[in-house]
Amino acid sequence: MSPIVTRIEIAVPPSEVFAYVADPRRFPEWQRDIVAVRLADPAPPPGPLGRNERFTTVRRIGGADRAMTQEVVTADPYREWAVRGTDGPIRPNVSVTIEPSGTGSVATFTFDFEAPAIGRPLLPLVRRMTGRIAPLSVDRCRHLLEAAHRAAHQP
Repeated sequence: MSPIVTRIEIAVPPSEVFAYVADPRRFPEWQRDIVAVRLADPAPPPGPLGRNERFTTVRRIGGADRAMTQEVVTADPYREWAVRGTDGPIRPNVSVTIEPSGTGSVATFTFDFEAPAIGRPLLPLVRRMTGRIAPLSVDRCRHLLEAAHRAAHQP
C-alpha cells in the first residue's frame, strides 16, 4: 500500500516548523488523539529529538488508550525528521520534510505502517483513520505555528 501523504504551506520559517514538529513533547498540542508522551531519556534537552532517541505516545483510539514506542531514524535540522515504530501490532513510520517557500515553509507529512501478523487485520482501519485524522492534525499544527509566529513578531 502507498503511504498517506499530507502537504501543507505554513507561513513560518523552516527552523520554527522543524523545532515544533520534531519535538514529541509538543504533539498533544496539535494531534488531538494523543493523550500523553513519554520520552525514553527522562531529562533530554529542550527541542527536537535527535537520531536514535525514543519516545512513547499514548493515543486514544476507539475509546481506549494505546501506547506506541517510536525511534527517531532521521534528524536533519530544518529539513527532515522521521520516526519508525518499534513495537505493537501496528508500527507507524512517519516523516516530515520541510522546504522553504516564498511564504515560509512547505511541510510534507508521510504516514506509513508496518504490521506483524497479529496487526494485519487492523491495518485497513488504521489507514482509514489516519487518512481522516492526519489532515486535521496537520492543519491544526499550521494554525498554531502561524498564530505563535504572528504573536512573537508583533510590535
